[in-house]
Amino acid sequence: MIREALLSELPAILELWLESTSWGHPFIETSYWRDCIPLVRDAYLANAQNWVWEDNGEFLGFVSIMEGRFLAAMFVAPKAIRRGIGKALMQHVQQRHPHLLLEVYQKNQPAIDFYHAQGFHIVDCAWQEETQLPTWIMDWQADQTP
Repeated sequence: MIREALLSELPAILELWLESTSWGHPFIETSYWRDCIPLVRDAYLANAQNWVWEDNGEFLGFVSIMEGRFLAAMFVAPKAIRRGIGKALMQHVQQRHPHLLLEVYQKNQPAIDFYHAQGFHIVDCAWQEETQLPTWIMDWQADQTP
């Protein structure tokens, strides 16, 4: 079910990203996310360690780690939410990386709740110039998880 993604699969992962990020961030115009496709494809996905959750040849979720500890992306297809895919992907990367950081929009309470449930803590706040929205910086360390 979880496996490392192949470079040739990045277009399919990008499609999943666009669908999931548009659905998960209703407070941001979908046109903004479409404009971000080249950046996400070329700067993030192409330079990250990516794992996918695949079910019968269909990608239902993915997670991307950059620079060994930055959780750059974690998305589950809207139709697959609450099936344990996000938790399984998170556990997969937590087993491989003893320290993770991420940035999440403060308006994205479902994601914040999910990250808290996975042992992340808010450590700072930031501001996204492009969207003009505040974010939380969240941290997880293996030795601090009960």
